[in-house]
Amino acid sequence: MEPFPDLTDSLRGLEALRAALPAGCLGSRRWWGGPLDVEGLALGSVQAAATALQALTGTAGRYAVASGPTAASFDSLGHLRISGMKPQGFARMSGFRPTLDGWIRLHANYPHHAARLMDTLAASTPHDVDRALLSMTSAEAEEAIAAGKGVAAAVRTREEWLSSPMHGGASAGPWISFIRPASAQAEPSRPSSWVPSAEPFQPLAGLRVLDLTRVIAGPTATRFLGALGADVLRIDPPGLPELTDAFVDSGFDKRSAEADLGNAQVLAVVQQLLASADVVVTGYRRGGLDRFGLGPEELLATRPDLVVVTLNAWGSGPWTARRGFDSLVQAACGIAERYGRHDDDGWKPGALPVQALDHATGYGLAAAALALLAQRLRTGRGGTAQLSLARTAEELFRLPAPKQSALSSLPEPEYLEMESPYGHLRFVGPPLTVDAVPLRYGRAPTRYGTSALAWRQ
Repeated sequence: MEPFPDLTDSLRGLEALRAALPAGCLGSRRWWGGPLDVEGLALGSVQAAATALQALTGTAGRYAVASGPTAASFDSLGHLRISGMKPQGFARMSGFRPTLDGWIRLHANYPHHAARLMDTLAASTPHDVDRALLSMTSAEAEEAIAAGKGVAAAVRTREEWLSSPMHGGASAGPWISFIRPASAQAEPSRPSSWVPSAEPFQPLAGLRVLDLTRVIAGPTATRFLGALGADVLRIDPPGLPELTDAFVDSGFDKRSAEADLGNAQVLAVVQQLLASADVVVTGYRRGGLDRFGLGPEELLATRPDLVVVTLNAWGSGPWTARRGFDSLVQAACGIAERYGRHDDDGWKPGALPVQALDHATGYGLAAAALALLAQRLRTGRGGTAQLSLARTAEELFRLPAPKQSALSSLPEPEYLEMESPYGHLRFVGPPLTVDAVPLRYGRAPTRYGTSALAWRQ
């Protein structure tokens, strides 16, 4: 069997993780197949989170990664059923479209992104969109849609991405980049007293996590922290609701509130939450929260013991503030070209078997938060970490090419069931075992935006 990958190297930058042994990986090594080691990325990212959790709790050997649950969790939306109904998936105008000289990937799942796409291309129907794109090069369409605040990415070869100015920012630094802003050198005015619980399935009981993320990657991280016992409060802006299926899929073990941060009174309430938070996870475009005083440096200047973990799509560089999604990063960095195929109509770009960049980045965010908490137990100080979908894609390309060996058949996922405000749910659990027993979600998703802006206790 091929060796399991080890993506825990970037955790070693913290003293608390320097001597930590990687958590165990159990089960099959290869099941999806394809030209890139997607299984390795999935297993390695969850292993990083488990390794950081063991360092935080001081329980080497307790937490392990299992292949079957990992494969299922990386396709959690595909396995989800809400009152027997399968989630919709990508909207009609999302996906690959031919252009004058190649292909482009559109993302129009959110109504406001679809509207911006239509406005930019002066289109009133999906057919109009297709016709407009055929009159433009991929690069022209990409720039025009981005200028109109829509989301799209030209399908590039790997070589084109490597020679682009965006690649440098996307590939810079380790997978998880730990940063301590200079302003965080002040002594904590009121250091956190939180310590891990001795309960192995709820080691994060009492930990307060403010979740300022959307879509998949960030909510995957906070769902994982919630499953481990953390008090997770997700906050979304009013007027831009999350897609229901995605919200339900990532909504286990957390609460949901809406907050208009542009309202001074509401922002003051959020600042009060921050005064007693332990972890803040943000997933907006870089700099998008700075005007509200929610950038990492400002947060740590006020609370040097705070743990702040941030995510964006494209890393640093020319696209650092550009909107992006897993599917668009796949298109831009060469994955879509690598997974392309020929059929009766010619060559078409392809995609990974699951949205692995989102899920792997999510577990990387969780690993970063847990590692910084372990460091805080030693020093009393917090810190910040940064990840991006594009940097996770580079991590995937850096894994050795898969061997051409027979694929393993994974067992049918263990489906769990629970009642929720959205109806009866069928779902899969987290990709972690605790003393060889699968971890479980404890609470169903709450109704979107209905929770109070307050901690549980």
